[in-house]
Amino acid sequence: MVNKANSTLKSVLDVILHENPSTQDEIADKLGLSRRYVTKLLQPLVKRGVVRRAYILDLKKFDEFSEMFNEEKTSREHAGTYLIKEMLKNMAEHVCEQFDMSFESFEKYDKDMATKALEMDYVSNNMHEKVRSSVDTVISINPYSEFSKTMIFSEIAYDLERIADHTGHIANFVLNGCYEVDEEMVSILKSMFKTSRKMVKYSVKAFLNEELDLKDKVMDYEEKIHALQKKALNNMAILMAEDDIVDKDRSTYYLSLSRVVKAFERIGDISVEIVDASGEFYRNIPRTTTPERFRRISKD
Repeated sequence: MVNKANSTLKSVLDVILHENPSTQDEIADKLGLSRRYVTKLLQPLVKRGVVRRAYILDLKKFDEFSEMFNEEKTSREHAGTYLIKEMLKNMAEHVCEQFDMSFESFEKYDKDMATKALEMDYVSNNMHEKVRSSVDTVISINPYSEFSKTMIFSEIAYDLERIADHTGHIANFVLNGCYEVDEEMVSILKSMFKTSRKMVKYSVKAFLNEELDLKDKVMDYEEKIHALQKKALNNMAILMAEDDIVDKDRSTYYLSLSRVVKAFERIGDISVEIVDASGEFYRNIPRTTTPERFRRISKD
């Protein structure tokens, strides 16, 4: 059982890892602790060089302390692997929140909410950079057998950043659109959102928790998302045939709407890529070099 002091120390180390504080006062303010208590917790780690001023974790030395923070681990993980997984977990939660807010802004046609969703993308980009730099650090101190696997962490962070970018098309539609979306179209897009959102959830869970059996669910949803995409595009074609798209604003509207449809489809494809990477990471199952969208075309 992790005691209270260790739990608090883990929170302190999370702040150091993710937020790059310059002083112990910053750490204390962030967690609502006294500076004296933060000093007490960090002092043994500072003396042993695990934490270096101002304030950086030495991942190699931290390895010996990592087990006390995760009683559920069934096998010893390199500290860098454990910490980067924590970073990816936080990034996935943030990107999913961004995804949710983007679609909610679409449903409510709320421009303020759409703006906030787009602002969240800056944090997503920053999180990707932190994972990438942490992977570089781990490789520099442990460059041997796990090199290729460690690099997959960077790929997953990049995939999450791509998902965040695609949610931006949804928020941008709200900011740039000027017409109400057809009710049937909204219903289809809502189904696409729910389906792709589940795909993100299950693919990330598969990678973080080694739950590779979730791939079957992801692939089932993959078929559904493409069926919904075809339905959405057919609906758009009918609306465009009935509409006067000579008007520039109207044609821009349909172009923006098609990007929303495409965003859900691409988020689904990226989720498949993440779950495929999970198989390679844990079971050494080689991934195909053919992108998912081209594999799908060949099947058709």
